[in-house]
Amino acid sequence: MIDKSSNPVSRIIVLTGARQTGKTTLAKFCFPSYEYLSIEDPVLRVQYKQLAANQWESVYPKAILDEVQKEPVLIESIKATYDQYENVRYILLGSSQIMLLKKVKESLAGRCIIEEVLPLTIPEILSESWEDGPEKSIFQQSLASKTLSGFLPSFTLYPDFAKRQKAFEYYLENGGYPALVHPELNEDERFEWLKTYVRTYLERDIRDLADFKNLEPFVKIQQITALLTGQTLNYSQLGNEASVSPKTAQKYLQYLELSYQTVTIQPWHRNKLKRLVKSPKLHYLDPGVQRAVLNKRGIFAGNEFESAVVAEIYKQAKVVDVNGSFCHLRTHDGMEVDLLLEMEDGFIAFEIKMTNHVTKKDARHLLHLETILNKPVIYSVVLSNDNEVKRIEKNIWALPAALFLT
Repeated sequence: MIDKSSNPVSRIIVLTGARQTGKTTLAKFCFPSYEYLSIEDPVLRVQYKQLAANQWESVYPKAILDEVQKEPVLIESIKATYDQYENVRYILLGSSQIMLLKKVKESLAGRCIIEEVLPLTIPEILSESWEDGPEKSIFQQSLASKTLSGFLPSFTLYPDFAKRQKAFEYYLENGGYPALVHPELNEDERFEWLKTYVRTYLERDIRDLADFKNLEPFVKIQQITALLTGQTLNYSQLGNEASVSPKTAQKYLQYLELSYQTVTIQPWHRNKLKRLVKSPKLHYLDPGVQRAVLNKRGIFAGNEFESAVVAEIYKQAKVVDVNGSFCHLRTHDGMEVDLLLEMEDGFIAFEIKMTNHVTKKDARHLLHLETILNKPVIYSVVLSNDNEVKRIEKNIWALPAALFLT
């Protein structure tokens, strides 16, 4: 993160994201001269509330306010201080998007920039220090060059194959939460951390989001969606399974997304063809959390592999600030594309297969995609566990997911 505080609009920076994604560590590293204030401390919280704008400017002209959504009135104090004094700089952190961003949008519109901190990407997992930073993955490089080329015939021929493959396998099993990267942790300890994270999420984050008298229906929705990650949503079916109405099921899914546990990929809809399926797809943002919800280890299901790859593509695109949006495509007659990244000048299309042997049949839905879409296809790629690199058509590739995403 670059200190943009010389920009008047950026004198307040809001970092939001799931709990334990490293927001506090990142803020302290990037802004070492800022005073750190924890709003979770109930005693100090009362004292901070009593400060007038001139006192904030005098005592805390530069400060990091952690979990600021715990005391929304402080956002009004920061607003007043910002409006009166040009020298103040503030970093606001919060893990509850629905509470934090609602207040931010009401009070700080035009006065701040908002950045999301998601779990680590695979290149970030591979990086060895803050100073060096992560190298861009092949996918991230392709977003700038708008092309794919220059591959060796097999992933195994790359000198760093073992390192990159190990990082990909680590991500699939453990996800991207920074605390788990510690080299002294074993797999059992990492899984126990993830299960504790899921319990804490239910006990704290969801309690912040909604005043539930009974958590059981939400827990059922969480478990069902973790089981069905990577599949299209049916709110009526989810509601029936959890004994709630479709509207309540939809609200619970919104809570999962607002708390950065899931991302909902909308169907591509600009084409008026009636054969298009218009149901969204849900993906867990972290495969470690998704499997911890199910208390599952070991063998992956195909939909879990798809979600893990989609989540990684989503995070990597966010890191490089790509100007685009994600969607999926599905027709009633069986044509399906797992993920589309729509940009101003065209689409990048992804098919995701867990197979160890890709054939041209796996790319069949990519072959005539331009006949449906309203923009050109920049390139299409089948991502899998097959180590061989294959050029299926001029701009259609089959690549190892571990190569493409590292």
